[in-house]
Amino acid sequence: MRNTKLIKLYITVILVCITFNSFGQNTPEEIVSKFFTEYQNDGASKALDNLYSNNKWMNRATDSITKLKQQLGTLNEDYVGKYYGYELIVEKRLSDSFILMSFLVKFDRQPIRFTFQFYKPDNEWRTHSFKYDGNIDDEIEESAKVYYLDLKK
Repeated sequence: MRNTKLIKLYITVILVCITFNSFGQNTPEEIVSKFFTEYQNDGASKALDNLYSNNKWMNRATDSITKLKQQLGTLNEDYVGKYYGYELIVEKRLSDSFILMSFLVKFDRQPIRFTFQFYKPDNEWRTHSFKYDGNIDDEIEESAKVYYLDLKK
């Protein structure tokens, strides 16, 4: 009787540990969602720090990250207006281990594209790169040109 209670206790502890480990693994979608929540609530600097916290190799690129924080910090209400949220533009999977996710970030003045790349070399996703740009209107205009249209119908 005592052994069965002890066995049940061990099984419960093992199941709880497995459950906590499964919650520790962030998917690219969870990483992006956390980034945008922090971006809105705490600012670009904290959001970028946490975005890259899953990649130990980024310690070598502190100057680049500092510059990116400064640049992204200029997308404030004085410059681009109020932030209204984000929408997924495209998700591309090179394989099960490399994903690109591009988002339309909605500001009052203009849309900005945020592009994230995630890499999973073993069991955990890490942020491979992040960039942003405001050229999305040029690209959609270019895609509407006649030479991109299928006219042979």
